[in-house]
Amino acid sequence: AGILLGPSVLGNLGWVANHITPFEASLFLETMANLGVTFYMFLVGLEMDITPLRKMGKTAFSVAIAGIIFPLIAGVGLHATILEHQTSVRAPEMGAYFWSIALSLTSFPDLARALSDHKLMYTELGKTALTAAAVCDLSCWSLLVVAVCIISGRKELHIAIPVMVCMASLWFVLRPFIRKIAKKISKRSKDAPIPDNHIYFILSLVLLSGFITELCGAHSMFGAFMLGLMIPGGKLGASIKDKVEEFIVGILLPPTFLIIGARTNFVFIFADVSIGMVLLVILLASLAKIVSTLLVCLYFKCPMRDGLALGVLMNTKGVLALIVLNEGRNMQGFDQQTFTWIMAAILLMTIITGPIVSWTHNSARHLRPYNHRNLERSKPDAPLRVLVCVHSTRNLPGLISLLQNSNATRNSPITVFAAHLVELTRASAMLIFHDKNKTMDTEINTTREKAEAEQIVSAFESFEKDNPAAAVQPLTVVSPYATMHEDVNNFSLDKFASIILIPYHKRPDGVGGWTDENIEHKQVNQNLLATSSCSIGLLVDRGLMGVSESQKDTQECHVAMFFIEGPDDREALAYAWRMAGNPRLILTLVRFVLGKDVSELGEGVEEDDHEIFTTIFEREKQKQLDDDYVNEFRFRTMHDQSIAYVEELVNSSDKIISIINTAYSDFNLYVVGRGHGKACPLTVGLSNWSDSPELGLLGEALVSSDFESPPSVLVVQQSAHLSTGSSKHNLLDTMQKIYE
Repeated sequence: AGILLGPSVLGNLGWVANHITPFEASLFLETMANLGVTFYMFLVGLEMDITPLRKMGKTAFSVAIAGIIFPLIAGVGLHATILEHQTSVRAPEMGAYFWSIALSLTSFPDLARALSDHKLMYTELGKTALTAAAVCDLSCWSLLVVAVCIISGRKELHIAIPVMVCMASLWFVLRPFIRKIAKKISKRSKDAPIPDNHIYFILSLVLLSGFITELCGAHSMFGAFMLGLMIPGGKLGASIKDKVEEFIVGILLPPTFLIIGARTNFVFIFADVSIGMVLLVILLASLAKIVSTLLVCLYFKCPMRDGLALGVLMNTKGVLALIVLNEGRNMQGFDQQTFTWIMAAILLMTIITGPIVSWTHNSARHLRPYNHRNLERSKPDAPLRVLVCVHSTRNLPGLISLLQNSNATRNSPITVFAAHLVELTRASAMLIFHDKNKTMDTEINTTREKAEAEQIVSAFESFEKDNPAAAVQPLTVVSPYATMHEDVNNFSLDKFASIILIPYHKRPDGVGGWTDENIEHKQVNQNLLATSSCSIGLLVDRGLMGVSESQKDTQECHVAMFFIEGPDDREALAYAWRMAGNPRLILTLVRFVLGKDVSELGEGVEEDDHEIFTTIFEREKQKQLDDDYVNEFRFRTMHDQSIAYVEELVNSSDKIISIINTAYSDFNLYVVGRGHGKACPLTVGLSNWSDSPELGLLGEALVSSDFESPPSVLVVQQSAHLSTGSSKHNLLDTMQKIYE
């Protein structure tokens, strides 16, 4: 909008200059802009967490250093090139300071939003980018403080000393005082709001710190930024942000953009200089940081795709770069032409970020299966990595009981990533890891959700304490429901999870029916089932009890696994097989075998219901894989008295339900394969009344059946990327893994 209203477009029209952007309004706009920049820099410091810098890795540190040094050199060199090729009025030489700093800077808030938008916040790439960006920003703001002081003091370096003393005084004197306030607030009741006078006091300190740094010879934004860094994350910081962020970003900051746009005149961009030279300078300025980051990544043997994406992300400029350039213009470090050139380069960097990152990390191409992303290909006693998704505390008892039954031992440990899924109501999605040794800080939507998050973390920590062979990493995923499955998928991919456990979106109403907790949870489950790169276990909890060897009581959990056919049933058997190692768990494997009327059943199945049986070859392969896996299970467990195997000859789906009702109703848990929601000859009769496709036909029938003591049901689906394809290569690969 600023460029449109500026001299590049509408500003040359007399009525626009006289009525919309009159000269008399410029003083008011500049005052508002300075105030907006000061408070915005306070927010930037408030959002930036510098504690991870103590443990930053070599890659992140090298990326940060290269991202500072090479753009600084490029900025000086490009500015010198401009001076050589200008034929009329020469640009001020001190503009090289601001060119270099603007090219070296990475806008931390804009980078965080970009990572959230592309679902990369919690990947190794995202962590490296955020850590390196924090180093870049702190270094560049320090350089800018020195540059402003030197230019204001006519190139006398000692002018910067009072500013440095001022900054140090603020940090070592004011910071302990603010932390005392924050600690006092953290001890309040969870539901108690922060008094407004505390917020007003902090906002007054923003103005005071800005005024002090102005007196010392620097811009007020530096003091405000330092104050934001002093405030620890937690209830105080979140409350301040909630109170003032929308006002600062929506009201105080826009005048800055209007002024910058009014100072940008693309009419002069090619004045006295060839088009080729202009385009070359803009291109080199845009590529300096990308190339330096890419070279560092290649040195550390990172994939080319990740290196390119990281370089583009580190080149994110946004609001902070505009603030640097505007400060340079205020100090007469640019003439009209050089200011327009660097603005064009900044615009180019901003435009290319989204498309390049989307191209390099497209979700559909990025989610590729790899070895041991399902349980069928793993050994029954192999270490298990599980991502457990929890919407509310109601989901905790069943999921934790299922984990207790999953047989965590010293030789077969379980790593649990406990994800509390929270609907996003803010501007950007986020993922929060909870430090078990510190007071939890979850910048989520409401006090109720914060209290619920604490209960969820506490429950999983208790599970970890009671199970020495289990390790738990609690986290909170804040994301819109429409894209929440992408966050979960990306995190499971990054952590090499073998299975994702999710709760059913309904809960028993106490009178034999079901009540929807949140219809959005159903959509999240369906999206996960459709896109997951690892196996999914959907738990319908009806009071599942957990048993483990560490418990003092002698209760036993009786589990029935109903096997029909296909990869999902094999995956369900693999999970049940792992559970069978629990000494207090009794497993019964029931395999339903087609009877003599199978040919008649096959004729009654619709063509769409036979997608996995498109050829005789594939059908026979699937049957062979089923036989091999079941036979292997029987052979390895033949001497285990806690495991039983039964074959039931059936000709219809009604017969299956009847047998389960009469012979297998007295169990605590049923484990079934989802079958990807499609009918096979034995379940085709169940498809007439399907209402919850996420449960599969047999799973839904079991949930809907009337039992005197209804058991819980675990519906398992193998990775959608591994089991839905019909290629012979995938089938042969799976068969080879079993034989191995």
